[in-house]
Amino acid sequence: MDEGIFIGGGGAEYGAPQELLLKYANRHGLIAGATGTGKTVTLQILAESFSANGVPVILSDVKGDLSGLGASGSPDFKLHGAFTERAAKIGFADYSYRAFPVTFWDLFGQKGHPVRTTVSEMGPLLLSRLLELTEAQEGVLNIAFRVADEQGLGLLDLKDLQALLVWVGENRQDLSLRYGNVSPASIGAIQRRLLVLEGQGGDRLFGEPALELSDLFLTDAEGLGRINILAADTLMQSPRLYATFLLWLLSELFETLPEVGDPDKPKLVFFFDEAHLLFDDAPKALVDKVEQVARLIRSKGVGVYFVTQNPADVPEDVLGQLGNRVQHALRAFTAKDQRDLRQAAQNYRTNPDFDIEDAIREVGVGEAVTSMLEKKGVPGVAQRTLIRPPSSQLGPLADATRAALMGMSPLVGKYETSVDRESAFEILRARAEEAAREAEEAERAETEAKAEEEREFKAARRYTGTGVDRSSTRTSSSRSDSIATTFAKSFARQLGTKSGQAMVRGVLGGLFRGR
Repeated sequence: MDEGIFIGGGGAEYGAPQELLLKYANRHGLIAGATGTGKTVTLQILAESFSANGVPVILSDVKGDLSGLGASGSPDFKLHGAFTERAAKIGFADYSYRAFPVTFWDLFGQKGHPVRTTVSEMGPLLLSRLLELTEAQEGVLNIAFRVADEQGLGLLDLKDLQALLVWVGENRQDLSLRYGNVSPASIGAIQRRLLVLEGQGGDRLFGEPALELSDLFLTDAEGLGRINILAADTLMQSPRLYATFLLWLLSELFETLPEVGDPDKPKLVFFFDEAHLLFDDAPKALVDKVEQVARLIRSKGVGVYFVTQNPADVPEDVLGQLGNRVQHALRAFTAKDQRDLRQAAQNYRTNPDFDIEDAIREVGVGEAVTSMLEKKGVPGVAQRTLIRPPSSQLGPLADATRAALMGMSPLVGKYETSVDRESAFEILRARAEEAAREAEEAERAETEAKAEEEREFKAARRYTGTGVDRSSTRTSSSRSDSIATTFAKSFARQLGTKSGQAMVRGVLGGLFRGR
C-alpha cells in the first residue's frame, strides 16, 4: 500500500478521507482560497506531515504565523476543544500535539540565519526582473556579465556589479564594437536601480558565505525532516525582491540536484506563498522558465506547492502541472470573481454528489474542496473536506522561544559573519590605482626631463658663446644660436615623446590588463 499523509475528511456529511500519497507528492500542488479561509493552517499541516515522514520542507512565513511549527500545541490553547472534536469527527485517531525541527532563515539576518547568494549565481535574467529593466538595459547587463566571465572578475556583491558597470561605461566604445551598443543612459538607469535595491535592503541578499543548498536537506536525530522557515514579514515590503529570491532558490535546486526519477517520497517540498507575486507583470521569458522548472524539477525529487488567493493568479501552463489541490472558499462578488470561480471549478474531476462551483463558494473556514492524485497519478474525484487540526502551535512563537531554537540550530555560526574576499570591485580598484601610479610616475619623469632639457638648453647657449669675440658678426652669432636652439628643441621633442608614450602605456595597461 502506498504511504500517504492524512489531509482531512468529514464522515457521511462530507467526502471520503483525503490522503496525499507521498509517491505523487512531487507532482506539485496548489493551495488556494480567499483571505481568512484557512490556507495558512493547511500549509502548516502539510509541512508537519512531510516533516514527520522525513521530508525536509522550505516555506516562507509571510505573516509570522508559521514559526509556531517549532513548538508543540497545548491543551491550554483556547481552540483545544475544537481541535480534538474535529480530529474525532474526521477519524484522525493519531492526533496529538508535538513540535517539529525548524531552521529559521532571514535575508536581513535578524530572525534567522542570514541567507545570501552572489550576483553571479543570481544571473542577468533574474537580476533584470528584480531591477525591472527594459530590454535594452537587460542587454547591457548581459554584456557586463560576459565581460566579467572573460576577465575573471568575480561578481559577489552589489559593489562588484556597480564597479563593473563603471568600467563598462568607461570602455563602452570598444565594447560596443564587439558586443553591440552600450549606451551611457542604460548604464545610468541600471546604476539607479541598484541604488534603489540597496535602499530596500537588497544588498544583504548578495555576498558570502553563500547559501549551501545541502543545508536545506537536513533531518534531525529522529529522522524528521527539518522545516526551513524564511522570515518574510519584512521582506514582503519589497514584493519583487521576495518573489525573485524564491524563484532563484527554486532555479538553483533545479540546476543543481541530480535526476532521481520517481522516488517513493520527495527529497524536498517547496511552498511558494503569495505566488501571484511571481507572475505579476512577469515577462514571457520568466514565465516560460517557471513552467520549465515546474515540469522538470519533479524528476529531481522536489515537490512545489503554490499558495495563492485565486487559481487564476497562476498561468494556465503552470497550473496544469499542479496535481494535488486544496481549494478553500472563493468569494464571487463581481463578474470577474464569478468567472474565476467557474474556472476554478472546471479544474476538478466531477463529483455527482455535489456541485463543485457551489461547494467552493460555500465551504467554511478550515474546509476545502480537495483533489489528490491517486494510483498511477490519476486526479481524484473532488471532495468536500474538513482539514485536520495542526499538531504544532497555532500562531507565532514568542521571541524568547524563537531565539532559543535559533541557538540550537545545527548551522549556528556558519552564516552569521559575512566574508568579503577579492572580487571585481577590489580587482578593478587595484587596476585603477596602478594606472594612476604609472601616470603619476610618467608625469614626474616628464617634468624632470623638461628640467633637464632646460639645463641642457642653457648649457648649449653658454657653450656657443664661450671664447667668441663679441665683435663677431651678427650673422655668425645668429647661426650659432639657431644650431643650439634646434639641438635643444630636438632633444626636448625626443624626451617628450618617450615620456608621453610611457604615460599612455601606463594608463591603458592599467585599464586593459588581463583582457
